[in-house]
Amino acid sequence: MRSTKKPGCKCVELKLSLSDLPHPSDKRIALRVAAPAERAIRQGHPWVFDQSIIEQSHSGMPGDLAVVFDAKRQFLAVGLYDPTSPIRLRILQKGKPASIDSNWFKQKINTAILLREPLKKQDTNGYRLIHGENDGLPGLVIDRYAETLVIKLYTLAWIPHLQDVYSALEEVQPFERLILRLSRSLNKQSKYLHGLTDGMTLAGQTPESLLLFKENGLTFECDPINGQKTGFFLDQRENRERVKRISKGKSVLNVFSYTGGFSLYAADGGAKEVVSVDFSGPATEATLRNIEHNKHLPNVSAATFETITKDAFEVLSEMKEHRRLFDIVILDPPMFAQNQSQVETALSAYRRLTKLGLDVLKPGGILVQASCSSRVDAASFFDAVHRSAKEAGRPLRELERTGHALDHPVTFKEGAYLKCLFAIAP
Repeated sequence: MRSTKKPGCKCVELKLSLSDLPHPSDKRIALRVAAPAERAIRQGHPWVFDQSIIEQSHSGMPGDLAVVFDAKRQFLAVGLYDPTSPIRLRILQKGKPASIDSNWFKQKINTAILLREPLKKQDTNGYRLIHGENDGLPGLVIDRYAETLVIKLYTLAWIPHLQDVYSALEEVQPFERLILRLSRSLNKQSKYLHGLTDGMTLAGQTPESLLLFKENGLTFECDPINGQKTGFFLDQRENRERVKRISKGKSVLNVFSYTGGFSLYAADGGAKEVVSVDFSGPATEATLRNIEHNKHLPNVSAATFETITKDAFEVLSEMKEHRRLFDIVILDPPMFAQNQSQVETALSAYRRLTKLGLDVLKPGGILVQASCSSRVDAASFFDAVHRSAKEAGRPLRELERTGHALDHPVTFKEGAYLKCLFAIAP
């Protein structure tokens, strides 16, 4: 919400000339893929892995366009080629050919904007504008924080197309500044970054301080340059609102609280006591600032807040020893499974966390437990939580299972990662 320009000014200052970035080759790569990959493309899967390619016309650079032909040599799909990634091709268009240019990107981005139109009625200007594969732009994420857009790349293939994306955004989603974030894997590929760096401002003025934005009427800050993801965890907005609706008069424990999202919603809902636990000192400091940003709200001003900067598992164990109990316990841990080999370990951690959470939950209290590990499917997660609760002698009565919010749509199996359980424990 902080502005470095006069209202109404549409001009922006490019920090790096995107036109100087490499352009994709005019010559498209022709590919043929194995039968299972061909079927997957027809069914809408957005990825082609390197081992699925059985014939390729010539080599290419990141961002070159590649066309997949089926067994009958008919057009099947076109996508972004990346020789540095096991995901060799990210599908942009299937079924019929298309010119992949600024107009094509404009149409895709505009479709995504229309999907998120209801958010404007919710006093919200912080949300995911483009959700990668699930909005038809695989490997590209764009988050909005008021008048700032943060674009995050998960493949080098987008670099030659940044100018077209920028031009499309200018037309359909006006902004004051555009900030670039790069995934960890891309940060190691300096050879192909062409001067781009994580956290650089591509357009507009680099923010002099943290940004403020609105989410369901609450004010939050974010650090789009150095913060996790693009500066805030936007995907839990609807679950935070659910917590608000059940918090009146309650004591609430928010574990893995990060910058206090669930904590502020609980307080705004009328919680009398809110305790936030996170291992990160900077996250705790941000929680305290976010509380101050919302002290003008009567319920937030009336709530009692406590922050604890310590390992979550240790804190829960200590609270059990001291018989400290809460009406609502929120468990929203970071990703426990980075790959398939870690799934069983992750499920074990979720079960342990459930037991610890129930140890500090009052009889008849509400457990809110979430998972953001895409490798752990929803059925396995919910089963792990229920099994642990039964073993603890407190079988859960479900209130609700939730998944992805409006701005985090899911259009293919691997795109589903968020799941959350609201349940009463006897």
